[in-house]
Amino acid sequence: MSATNSSGHFKTAVFLLLAMVFTVGSALGFQYIGGYLPCKLCLEQRFPYYAGIPLMALAVASSSLKWPVGLTRLLLALGGLLMLIGLGLAVFHAGVEWKFWAGPTDCTAVSMSITTDAGNLLKDMNAIHPPACDTAALRVFGLSFAGWNAIASLILVIVAFRGAAKSA
Repeated sequence: MSATNSSGHFKTAVFLLLAMVFTVGSALGFQYIGGYLPCKLCLEQRFPYYAGIPLMALAVASSSLKWPVGLTRLLLALGGLLMLIGLGLAVFHAGVEWKFWAGPTDCTAVSMSITTDAGNLLKDMNAIHPPACDTAALRVFGLSFAGWNAIASLILVIVAFRGAAKSA
């Protein structure tokens, strides 16, 4: 067994990096471009990606700079663990949306966009309702954002752990 990184580790790390950027970037796009305010659980689901992106960038560097293969494999495994946490968060949130179990009692948006114009303030306060964790903001092919995140997380878990298990 060689102690240098293989092209398979490099490709896996690049795929994971790009997939994580795309996934969390899509969530941010729906929020800032599409206007979908995230609930507390939506925001929590992003943390594994925020931690995983720099970790996978380090895995890409480790592989491309021919650092010890064990380091790259460790980084891929840590990325898999982060995505496993993300999978759990997404499944929990989807279950809350489907009313399989109760969500947190304090689950509303962290921030709302309300006008600073005093004339419209009361009108806006009555019109804007922060999202609740138990209500899907949008469903595409029957799945909410949390459901799609569960699928993405599961795929990333499998890819990361398979990549980490590969010998050089």
